[in-house]
Amino acid sequence: MNRLQHTANFLIVLVLGAIILKEGAFILVPLVWGIFFAFALYPISSWLERKRIPRGLAIFFSILMVSMIAFGILYLLLNQMVGLIKEIPEIGGNLEGKLSRYLDELSLLVGRDFIDPDQKADVFSILPSTNLNETLFATGKSLTLAGIIPLYSFLLLYYKDFFIEFLVRFSSKNKEFVLNWAAESGGIIQSYLAGMIRVTGIVAVLAGIFFYTMGIKYFILFASFIAIMNLIPYVGVFISSLFAVLYVFLTTDSLIYPFLTFAVLWGIQLFENNIITPLVVGSKVKVNALAVILAILLGGWMWGISGMVLFIPLTGVLKITLERSAGLKPFAYLLGDQVPVSEESENFWKLVRRKYFQKEN
Repeated sequence: MNRLQHTANFLIVLVLGAIILKEGAFILVPLVWGIFFAFALYPISSWLERKRIPRGLAIFFSILMVSMIAFGILYLLLNQMVGLIKEIPEIGGNLEGKLSRYLDELSLLVGRDFIDPDQKADVFSILPSTNLNETLFATGKSLTLAGIIPLYSFLLLYYKDFFIEFLVRFSSKNKEFVLNWAAESGGIIQSYLAGMIRVTGIVAVLAGIFFYTMGIKYFILFASFIAIMNLIPYVGVFISSLFAVLYVFLTTDSLIYPFLTFAVLWGIQLFENNIITPLVVGSKVKVNALAVILAILLGGWMWGISGMVLFIPLTGVLKITLERSAGLKPFAYLLGDQVPVSEESENFWKLVRRKYFQKEN
């Protein structure tokens, strides 16, 4: 009965936690992003502090420097995006023309018409109309979140000693345990962010070289899109490759180029997963593929795109937390990527095979 009560309490806490995370997304998402950026900016601000610059100015200069670099990249991407948007009518005409041509060829091959010529409509007539109020609200919400994240990062870095003192006072009996957990968790977040920034840059360069060689007009935009979406494992590369292949299909005359684009992008993805990421990021976030997929799905359900990115390192932090509890270590093992073959495991599968073959015979 006592065990059943513990299980019920655990499920109640789990459900309440999920509700709080989902309903409090507007507050929690920028806060978590602020924590992540604070860890990423800490080496820069700490170096400036060691140069006898006051902490407030050191943090301000760190955020300003990173923001200027980010705005420069964003300005370049927006210029290319505006050019691409201007070409949408022409691209839409190409899509309609190519679809009509391929359907006509398929009709001749099969011997029947797939589309009535009198019912052909413009491609963009099927797109849903956009509600202006919803668009303005979403834009305002995004700008508010983007503006508050640097403020969170500044305050978290400025009051870092205050938070450490809070942890010490909060856990006076387990002070060493909590401080070690905080240091290890912070190290994982910092290493993950720094490693993923380097990986994103490498993927952007590789994709950019390929698109430039292919003669793609907006190669910087597509290379950046591929690299940024690569932050979402498994799902991001599929979505970004789909858009890139579609653009190449609509702006080239041969089907060889879209297939070549698809093959090269997936080759870059395999190269990044098996060589670049293990070398650059290492094994700081030791989480297996199944746990990563579940983290992406849960993050997307609770916090949208931000959750799909943030829940991966947060799962690594959760694994560290579970490892430090004797009763929860099996759950930490369930999230890990180490699969040792024990004698008990071999005996179990031998028993399963024996039972299965006996049943079959």
